[in-house]
Amino acid sequence: MQRNFLFLLGSGRRDGNTEQLAHQAAQQLPADVQQQWLHLLDLPLPPFEDLRHTIGVYPQPVGNEKILFDATLSATDVVFVTPLYWYSVSASMKLYLDYWSAWFRVPGADFRKRMAGKTAWAVTAYSDEGDERLIEPLVSMLRMSADYMKMHWEGTLAGYGNRPGDVLADAAGVEQAKVFFGV
Repeated sequence: MQRNFLFLLGSGRRDGNTEQLAHQAAQQLPADVQQQWLHLLDLPLPPFEDLRHTIGVYPQPVGNEKILFDATLSATDVVFVTPLYWYSVSASMKLYLDYWSAWFRVPGADFRKRMAGKTAWAVTAYSDEGDERLIEPLVSMLRMSADYMKMHWEGTLAGYGNRPGDVLADAAGVEQAKVFFGV
């Protein structure tokens, strides 16, 4: 089966430490693995409105939501590329995940069923040198989301990076990036 990696970039900065670390890992993927990179800054979503207990269904996605919906469903592997912000994912990544609740309820989408069996990964950068335990809430949130969707959770690539470009000096993170995807 053809692998198709969707890299969802959730940073508030372009080419930040987390994105640089993800690129280090993606360079190791075989040439026949498709890669799609989407920056959530380029695809803003409106605030999520929970209609589960009122209308109960959501309309077919349009605009930026449709781009993200289609890319998510066409991927075999979803890579959440988000820096650690306040011990969790970025606001844009959290908003994207909130939309999964809507996509469960889009008539005919079968979103949850179609997500089952896909593979989920996380890439993050954190700025407290030597204290990787601070990423645990971020990792738990993404792992539990993958578990809920019956996706395979493959783990987290983490690197230290406070100022732009610092992550490339994190020898352990760069070494882990070389073997992270293992395909």
